[in-house]
Amino acid sequence: MNITEAALPDNFVARLKKLFDSKQLLLSPTDCWAYGYDNSRQQAMPGAVCFPRNHQQVCELVRLCHEHRVPLVPRGRGTGTTGATVPAAGGVVLSTEQLRETLQIDADNRTAVVSPGFTNQELQDAAREQGFFWPPDPTSAAVCTVGGNLAYNSAGPRAVKYGTPRENTLGLIAVTGNGDTLRTGVRTSKGVVGYDLTRLLIGSEGTLAVITEATLKLTPLAQAKRTLQAIYRDIDSAARAVSALMAQPVTPCALEFMDGQAIETVRNFSDLGLPDGARAMLMIEVDGSQASIDADATRLREVADNHGCIEVTLAQTDEEVARLWRTRKALSPALRNVAPKKINEDVAVPVSHLPQLINGLHELSVRHGIGIVNFGHAGNGNIHVNLLLDPDDPAQSKAAEACLDAVFSLVLELGGTLSGEHGVGRVKKEFVPRELDPKALALMKAIKAQFDPHNVLNPGVGFPAD
Repeated sequence: MNITEAALPDNFVARLKKLFDSKQLLLSPTDCWAYGYDNSRQQAMPGAVCFPRNHQQVCELVRLCHEHRVPLVPRGRGTGTTGATVPAAGGVVLSTEQLRETLQIDADNRTAVVSPGFTNQELQDAAREQGFFWPPDPTSAAVCTVGGNLAYNSAGPRAVKYGTPRENTLGLIAVTGNGDTLRTGVRTSKGVVGYDLTRLLIGSEGTLAVITEATLKLTPLAQAKRTLQAIYRDIDSAARAVSALMAQPVTPCALEFMDGQAIETVRNFSDLGLPDGARAMLMIEVDGSQASIDADATRLREVADNHGCIEVTLAQTDEEVARLWRTRKALSPALRNVAPKKINEDVAVPVSHLPQLINGLHELSVRHGIGIVNFGHAGNGNIHVNLLLDPDDPAQSKAAEACLDAVFSLVLELGGTLSGEHGVGRVKKEFVPRELDPKALALMKAIKAQFDPHNVLNPGVGFPAD
């Protein structure tokens, strides 16, 4: 049964009002509604929305929810796509918007100490002033929070070279489901004492603990960068190029892919001068020292230019870089125009299996009569699979449901995973047993019970119901 604002116990609400001032607490359904949805198509009404400003307030709120068995849903800016911040069980939404106590850059140790309410872009701007960056760079960097990046293990194009949040986080301060403070990890580049709880919490989607501070590993900014665009006659040629590029001593800092359907979508939306016969495209970026960057870019250009390649363009100016990226950046608005309620999945397979994945997705599109547009981070084998449909059409919804089921089966047959960076949330949880065996699932649920004995932290997220 959902716990709405009206159903929250009176003494619980009274204690909320003592814990938070009027600028930190929403109780009116009109005000709360904006915190009941994310970028998925799911939404639900929270009973209350709280905006703690410090670690102690988070502890007290979690203890209160633990005591009253009230569901608590941690939330950043709601840019996730899997429904993980939708309060489906009602209860309280804990927004991290005002959790902005600390943003410190330690250049000597190449680290940053950050509160979860800062956006990814705010962190990048602060790090850049001292010659560094934090590698995770989701498309929504301007608005998504560091806390959300950690909760989802959200990465972005740079992960192909620099890794995800798990590889770029040294330690955390968090609050477990009974309100206890937990400190994990280290502030050094090495440390093997105890189990790695830091990596366990990252990507756990708020089901184990609420992160209130993170110590992040920073990377020095590269001296130079070069951008290339490669156009191919067929998917297989582009996929072979990806494998060849990833086998080079020089690792691209971005290797993005668009299939033929994606190119046609952009072409119909805006004529960007793509050559005839373009059935796949790669965007390739390489960074490094000023002394070696041109040689590195030339080598990658040679590798990308295989027998199925129509052309490879190496940008010479900032204007040319912007022009080459324009095709990729035009895709999202084009898709919103064509199918505003599309299904967006982010599967991943071994890079060598990309041809089978893309060709298999084309076959599923034809078989089920559902348009599928594919793009994403080719260097990781992480492809965003977009099913174009009108969910208000019952026939399309039924066909899309069967198509999505087949997509996940194909991905797992190829040794892949159901989610590369968007998480599981609520929308994928019923498919999780296909990827994880029963013993692994049982162990994970036991871990959840240790962290959150009364199951108040994001109940119903990540795993199917027993």
